[in-house]
Amino acid sequence: TQYSFKEVFGTLVAQRKLFDVVAKPLVEDLIRGKNGLLFTYGVTGSGKTHTMTGSPGDGGLLPRCLDMIFNSIGPFQAKRFVFKLDDKNGVDVQCEVDALLERQKRDAMPVPKTPSGKRQIDPEFADMINVQDHCKVEEVDEDNVYSVFVSYIEIYNNYIYDLLEEAPFEPIKPKWNNCNTPVRNGDFIPPQSKILREDQNHNMYVTGCTEVEVKSTEEAFEVFWRGQKKRRIANTQLNRESSRSHSVFIIKLAQAPLDADGDNVLQEKEQITLSQLSLVDLAGSERTNRTKAEGNRLREAGNINQSLMTLRTCIEVLRENQMYGTNKMVPYRDSKLTHLFKNYFDGEGKVRMIVCVNPKAEDYEESLQVMRFAEMTQEVEVARPVDRPLCGLTPGRRFRNQAFREELSRKLEMRGGPINGETEEQSVSEMFLQNFPPLPSCELLDVNDDQTLPKLIEVLEKRHKLRQMLSEEFAKNVLAFKTMLQEFDSSVVSKENYIQGKLSEKEKTIAGQKTELERLEKKIKTLEYKIEILEKTATIYEEDKRNLQQELESKSQKLQRQASDKRRLEARLQGMVAETTMKWEKECERRVAAKQLEMQNKLWVKDEKLKQLKAIVTEPKNEKPERPSWERDREKPVQRSVSPSPVPNAPPVRLRHRRSRSAGERWVDHKPPSNLPTETVMQPHVPHAITVAAASEKALAKCDKYMLTHQELASDGEIETKLIKGDVFKTRGGGQAVQFTEIETLKQESPTGRKRRSSPSNPDPPEDAAESEWTDVETRCSVAVEMKAGSALGPGYQHHAQPK
Repeated sequence: TQYSFKEVFGTLVAQRKLFDVVAKPLVEDLIRGKNGLLFTYGVTGSGKTHTMTGSPGDGGLLPRCLDMIFNSIGPFQAKRFVFKLDDKNGVDVQCEVDALLERQKRDAMPVPKTPSGKRQIDPEFADMINVQDHCKVEEVDEDNVYSVFVSYIEIYNNYIYDLLEEAPFEPIKPKWNNCNTPVRNGDFIPPQSKILREDQNHNMYVTGCTEVEVKSTEEAFEVFWRGQKKRRIANTQLNRESSRSHSVFIIKLAQAPLDADGDNVLQEKEQITLSQLSLVDLAGSERTNRTKAEGNRLREAGNINQSLMTLRTCIEVLRENQMYGTNKMVPYRDSKLTHLFKNYFDGEGKVRMIVCVNPKAEDYEESLQVMRFAEMTQEVEVARPVDRPLCGLTPGRRFRNQAFREELSRKLEMRGGPINGETEEQSVSEMFLQNFPPLPSCELLDVNDDQTLPKLIEVLEKRHKLRQMLSEEFAKNVLAFKTMLQEFDSSVVSKENYIQGKLSEKEKTIAGQKTELERLEKKIKTLEYKIEILEKTATIYEEDKRNLQQELESKSQKLQRQASDKRRLEARLQGMVAETTMKWEKECERRVAAKQLEMQNKLWVKDEKLKQLKAIVTEPKNEKPERPSWERDREKPVQRSVSPSPVPNAPPVRLRHRRSRSAGERWVDHKPPSNLPTETVMQPHVPHAITVAAASEKALAKCDKYMLTHQELASDGEIETKLIKGDVFKTRGGGQAVQFTEIETLKQESPTGRKRRSSPSNPDPPEDAAESEWTDVETRCSVAVEMKAGSALGPGYQHHAQPK
């Protein structure tokens, strides 16, 4: 089986390469104000936690993400408590004074925390965060200040717990263990699960979750490691330290622009951008029959598999909506894992997934399922552009302000003035007085002293000249500064005019584009209306087409039935004509033969009479007269006629109905209206039956037997009737079903195809030949039908049962 992915890494891939391909774009989006979500997914023991955390000497994705964030925003971080998260998934900005007061309040707490710069790194994880790559984002907004907040939660048995929450020890309250029994000497209080809520921007967040402001990679990873020790792990058959919960490490980056001077943060909440990167270490999917889980482990595995199944369902619905343009609801509320990341499913950021596969043969089936799901997820990418607020301030103001301060301090240093910010506290007059030469001593001790006053006059003249020079220089500087201000004002005015012109052009362009958009929207609405009309017309035409097709099919079926009925009637009429013709031909032959026999008998009687008369005339009178031959002939058994005449006035025989073999049961007699009545003497008759023209559920519900009368044309042109029988039984859905069991066939045949044997020519046949004088029909039937010679009544009504 082959699977295709955007990127496939081998077993010896370095953490650096994996980070550059998968996580680095998410960190860049985070600093640009966009959200990101990174999953590690796979079977238990496939290396998900190792991929996320890393190992000593080779950090995983999480420490590398933290290192890249702080390398990028290091010089632009705000002081602590300038940004302050509220309890409603928002962030506020404070002035420097309020932040300073809050820092002093935190430092005055009973257990003050050591600043991060002086804190010793825990040797347990020092190797994991010692990343020497110094990876950073190239384009970082220099006029913004940044602050990083981290939180760490786990989803265990579909409940959310805060891993950074300090559980207070209260000896008064009873403690409870996993078996819901009190523990007297234990120090553990079960943590309270957290609730998911939705903020005013429809983003999901965990209420009451601990969020720590961090200023370095070491401090952030120390917070992560503190929560990692509280995460629920257990020993299973597949993994010695198997994660029994989904862990979510959330990195929030708050950023806001500086004010116009480039010194302090702009005190406007609307200008704050809060982006979020969630690193999710999923618990492994597993089969309980392989882990031999029992009790709590079995419950944990069930909840893990259920949440992963919900995640798969959400991804599949997203893929279906993206591929086919549908708008199915994503079932993210079925699990806390998917409900927490509802915004990502709605397109609030990128979602990346790392699939870890273990090449063990025992994990073959689970790995196939994981890879099939992962191959499907790479086709899903929903992202919406994030509109960042525009501050409207001049870019580059931070560095210009710093350059101005450096230049000012350099100029003061050149003039011999104070440095390092002391100039701010001195007045301008003091700066001028420091540049003047010092005054000599003015004390006159002698009347004849003629040096002190000339020296004083000389120094005063020098100071006067220096003051004039400074005044002239000051006037020149003022004039130059005024000129610069005028030039700057003129340049600002020209730039404003230029910007206004550009803005007017842009506004005109925007107005034109809006007009074009309105025109296109109107055109789209018109086209949609036309399309709707065309669709309705097409629907009407299709309905008419279907009706016409159905009517055509019904007409063609009716014509076919009429043609078949016509052919059947024609065949029947031809059979009846042939039968009638044959019957009357035989009847004529029989009558001719009977007439000939009667004439022969009359001739023979006359001959006998003549013989007797001749004998009487010729014989002597004394002899005893012989018996007339015609009397002897009369005593002989009369030869049987070819067709004995029937009894002339026999009473009409009542039609005899055949008794059905299934009599005594309730039947549904289904006789379609297309059946033709036949003149067969023996007709099927079922007593107490419900006769219907079309089978219905109401009739079937009242009976337990079913009989369908079906007629078709046989090969000899006769109508063949079939009785198709079946049993009626109730179905599981409450309906009725028929199971066919047997078929009875009724066929009416004409005996015209058989020929009679001719009558014997010998008038005096022997008695042993009497049996051969029967017709062919009589030798084959056990019932003989007598007919009267010359009768026009057709077949007789007297039945003779004479088995031969």
